[in-house]
Amino acid sequence: MVDRPGRVPFTVFPTVSRQRRRAFLYLASFAGVLVLYTFAYMWGMAMFEDTPRTVLQAFSVVIETFTTTGYGVDADKWTTPQMRLLMVTMQISGVILIFMALPVFVAPWVQEALRVSPPTTLDDVEDHIVICGYSPRAETLIDEFRSWDREYVVVVRDREEALDLYERNITVVHGDPESADTLRNVHVEDADAVVADATDEQNASIALAVREVSDTVRVITLVENPDLTNYLQYAGSDQVISPRHLLGHSLAEKVTASVTADLGETVTIGEDFEIVELSIQAGSEIDGTRLDESGIREQTGASIIGLWRRGEFQSSPSPEAELDGNTILLAAGREAQLERLKEMTLSEGRGPIRGSVIVAGYGEVGSTVEEAMESKSMRTTVVDKDDKEGVDVLGDVTDESVLQEAGVKYANALILALADDTTTIFATLIARELAPGVEIVARANETDNIGKLYSAGADYVLALETVSGRMLASTILEGEEIISPDKQIEILRTTAPRLTGQTLRDAAVRTRTGCTVIAVERDGEVITDLGPDFVIRGDDQLIIAGTDDDTNEFAEIAQ
Repeated sequence: MVDRPGRVPFTVFPTVSRQRRRAFLYLASFAGVLVLYTFAYMWGMAMFEDTPRTVLQAFSVVIETFTTTGYGVDADKWTTPQMRLLMVTMQISGVILIFMALPVFVAPWVQEALRVSPPTTLDDVEDHIVICGYSPRAETLIDEFRSWDREYVVVVRDREEALDLYERNITVVHGDPESADTLRNVHVEDADAVVADATDEQNASIALAVREVSDTVRVITLVENPDLTNYLQYAGSDQVISPRHLLGHSLAEKVTASVTADLGETVTIGEDFEIVELSIQAGSEIDGTRLDESGIREQTGASIIGLWRRGEFQSSPSPEAELDGNTILLAAGREAQLERLKEMTLSEGRGPIRGSVIVAGYGEVGSTVEEAMESKSMRTTVVDKDDKEGVDVLGDVTDESVLQEAGVKYANALILALADDTTTIFATLIARELAPGVEIVARANETDNIGKLYSAGADYVLALETVSGRMLASTILEGEEIISPDKQIEILRTTAPRLTGQTLRDAAVRTRTGCTVIAVERDGEVITDLGPDFVIRGDDQLIIAGTDDDTNEFAEIAQ
């Protein structure tokens, strides 16, 4: 798999060179034991039995012992205890070496014989998606394709990786995605789109290879270095997506919204109807209350359609749900209503006057965060272990003294934009211990680590692979518009033909999928007052919110 620079591949397979090295070591050890026993036998026969043997004769006896084929003329020559002990030792060594040979030679041979070869061609298909390369973001994309019943194929050059994907029931073809012949084998000329998900240099080569086969198929490329966007377009890419840039912007926007009275970026559904994520700060008006006691509905008119607690999303939370500093609200309403709700989530002790925002990590994501914060006139302190222009504090963010030098105890927020999740988790633990009140917003490179980051003390976590997968799905899939690729939950606009004629009560969307129907767009009008007796029409566009898994489940029952 080709993944982000500086990372190990997502899936690690035994390599041919490793197997050859093991076989070489075994054969060398086996030959050494043969030579050792040959000379030991010659010495023993001369010393203890007074019956000298030549090298060839001694070697023959050793081979007979190891292969258990018999001893010939020497079987009755061993009369002394020393020689008998030597022969017993030789026999045990032979059995051990034979059993050692099983995992080195026999087992791999059997496994290879039983394993099928990965396909190198694809049956006739059209309007499918060709994914060149495999990564965690491809996993997110494939989940979307499966839920929407879209044909796809993954093209990888590594045979072992192709076998692994094939055995996981992922449609895969083994071949070089930079080769026009391989692309013809997957019928790229009849595809709806090609996704280039490798390094920037390889993506350019993939785009050129696609253009050798077809001038019309869409080529969508993920770019690590946005400065190379023009070159990828020159190579034939129709659309170049920079998920890291979007992630950096989103992290910055989250902090801006957390430490100011501004709503920040909202998801606009219709005229004067918006959705926003709001973090509840410790010491705020609604901190420590239950949802039904908070007065949110009565005082603001806004609706709480979901909430996050330590990475767990609750759709349409219970009235008894506890609200505290670990809660992020997903609220819907008019701008004035949401602004009033925002005031209720802010603590008087947390505001711009406390100090600056610390940005840890000054790569593509971190530099985007810093630029976005400066555009909001917010003072930033940049921490990085590499001495480069723009870095204010040089050092490892997992070092207490570095965080203290950056002023973490007096900062509004700490944004962890690091490329390694293990480092991010450890830095979160240290920062939370040093500054219990600081807002910690973290980048996760893999979704599996989101829960760990929340457990370590992060207030808000956004995964790079989730943003990437959603951006691709929103670009490729017709009938699904992901409105919020850069939020913790997925908000999308989609049709629901299987639910036509049903009321929201009968459809039981929330019970069956975990999603919440926020609004319905009908004849150009956005309807937000949805009662249980609201009837879904065939041409309605439903706006739903939920986790990625929940929205995929919705697609399966509604499409």
